[in-house]
Amino acid sequence: MSLRATLPPVPRAAIEDPKLRALIGRSEETGIADSRFVRLMAHVPGYAEALHDALDRSLMEGEVDHGLKEIVRIQLARLAGDPYFSAFRSKRALADGLTEERIEAGCGDFETDDRFTPAEKWALRYGRLMYRAPQAVDKAFYDEGRTHYSEAQIVELGAFIAFHYGMQIFLATLDLPEEEGG
Repeated sequence: MSLRATLPPVPRAAIEDPKLRALIGRSEETGIADSRFVRLMAHVPGYAEALHDALDRSLMEGEVDHGLKEIVRIQLARLAGDPYFSAFRSKRALADGLTEERIEAGCGDFETDDRFTPAEKWALRYGRLMYRAPQAVDKAFYDEGRTHYSEAQIVELGAFIAFHYGMQIFLATLDLPEEEGG
């Protein structure tokens, strides 16, 4: 028995707003969510648009490698205990060659894994430390990051981590029903 709350998403048939319907299509097109996320947020349509836009842009745009951000995103979902976002895979990242093996490695003992560059290890560590040991994200940590990334990329990663982890914490508190139609 789940102790998580159930906040039912708005039924798909009840969504008449073309913007919200487009967001559902975009989620399904990219593979970063399914209609349940948009339909849950549709209780507050303005938030649905803003949050989906931030979710989409933070993952799909920017200067940091998309596949690396996808691994960080999944790592964060697992840290948050969020089964919803843990289950999704970006179709773009998969098309670019991201494998479940690499995702598992990035969510596991990546520090000793030769498949990851020092820059990738720093980014994966950033995601993990931000929530497990934020006091370790200090000047020395950022100085190390600057050896791998520009300041803009560090800000991109930091904002990405904060946004995704926060959304994942929220979704982890909910027991979303199965997607309509399956």
